[in-house]
Amino acid sequence: MSSVMVRRPISAAEVDAALAQITVGGLAPAQVRDCVRTTLRWLAQLHPGHTVEIRVPPHAAVQAVAGPRHTRGTPPNVVETDPSSWLELVVGTLSWDDALASGRVVASGLRADLTGLLPFQRR
Repeated sequence: MSSVMVRRPISAAEVDAALAQITVGGLAPAQVRDCVRTTLRWLAQLHPGHTVEIRVPPHAAVQAVAGPRHTRGTPPNVVETDPSSWLELVVGTLSWDDALASGRVVASGLRADLTGLLPFQRR
């Protein structure tokens, strides 16, 4: 799994294009990878910080959300999910509560609740 570093700011147009692709569905593996990376970068850009690590293996992981920063080892606040569940959370076809209840998302730590950050809104 590669870590996505926010190098250049991602644009709202790039996110809108990814959301449109996700909504249409039937994505090829490369499109899934690109949409996961785009949406994770957007989340980290909108909510910068190092408090929560969001992992979507095998495509990417980001650290986001302001608050205490961890410096070594496994972060205390981790969210991990598969690519299809992540994309469903992003567009709102899967709720955070349903994802947790079904085991499609594993979240640990007091700050690992992304309810207020998902789904994304098209601009």
